[in-house]
Amino acid sequence: MTDKLMAYLSEGEAFLVISPENRLYLTGFESTDGYLLVTTEESVFLTDSRYIEAARAKVTGCTEIALLKNAAEDLNGYIKSLNINKVYIEASRLSVGQFNSLGASLDCECLAEKADEAIKELRRTKTESELKNICAAQRIAEQAFEHIRTFIKPGVTDREIGLELDYFMLRAGAQALSFETIAVSGRNSSMPHGVPTDKKVERGDFVTMDYGAVVNGYHSDMTRTVAVGEVSGKQAEVYDTVLKAQLTSLDLLAPGVACKDADAAARDVINAAGYGEFFGHGTGHGVGVEIHEQPRVSPRSKEILAPGHLVTAEPGIYLPGLFGVRIEDMVLITEDGSRGLTH
Repeated sequence: MTDKLMAYLSEGEAFLVISPENRLYLTGFESTDGYLLVTTEESVFLTDSRYIEAARAKVTGCTEIALLKNAAEDLNGYIKSLNINKVYIEASRLSVGQFNSLGASLDCECLAEKADEAIKELRRTKTESELKNICAAQRIAEQAFEHIRTFIKPGVTDREIGLELDYFMLRAGAQALSFETIAVSGRNSSMPHGVPTDKKVERGDFVTMDYGAVVNGYHSDMTRTVAVGEVSGKQAEVYDTVLKAQLTSLDLLAPGVACKDADAAARDVINAAGYGEFFGHGTGHGVGVEIHEQPRVSPRSKEILAPGHLVTAEPGIYLPGLFGVRIEDMVLITEDGSRGLTH
């Protein structure tokens, strides 16, 4: 991936990539420490003694992999030898203090521009390798869903449902969990990002589960709302409205479609049913080495969908004190439409 990043630079310029997520994306190597220095022709990965052996075996796309001993001295050595006079730093990934400290220690001009947008633009479009990892993670999450359907019953707690999902995914080969699993039932399902508690599932409850697995650093994301026993007419109406909203948005997803229009497609269905005030979040987001990436499918988004983009479709309705419903799938934008990645 580093060769693609080089195209954004002119002679004498460099990107300094520090964030673990972007280093993973650009080199295929996951670590908590390191620097990636990219110029128009060179890409140097520097990491400390804890990771150097693994880095030399696993880092891809770099012209050099070096042992990091003193960050300022080592980086300045490459800045001098590679004739770098401008370094673009991921401003959105650093605190003001970190950015100022780094700028003061480097022997060149440090700029808080260009790096964030260049890497975001690259990460929007998924490669076949990325898709393979994301789909592998999604298959694990789907196996967990099939399992949890046999586990949920009256008397089981939300916390137990969440832990069972987590354990199943890790046992099935997930490297990690995409985020803290959401498993909420009954009135607690009205909270979009509710935290599992010791509330016991009751007959007639909706149970909403939002969760995912990680494979080789890449995340999956899905949400399912299931019913325990019978549902009321109100519950059925809300569930059917959310499902219709999601399917309407999914039908629209294609190259050239504005993200805000895909959001509006789902939102219009929910508004027409009289539940507009109970749908507060965006309809979707990108997924990759982070659980929330570009593009964003929301009312304020200015992005246009293109082949290779991967987004979720996850409208919801949340009635405070009663229940909530959310359904979420991942979708890949193709040359002539879209392809669902969630079975």
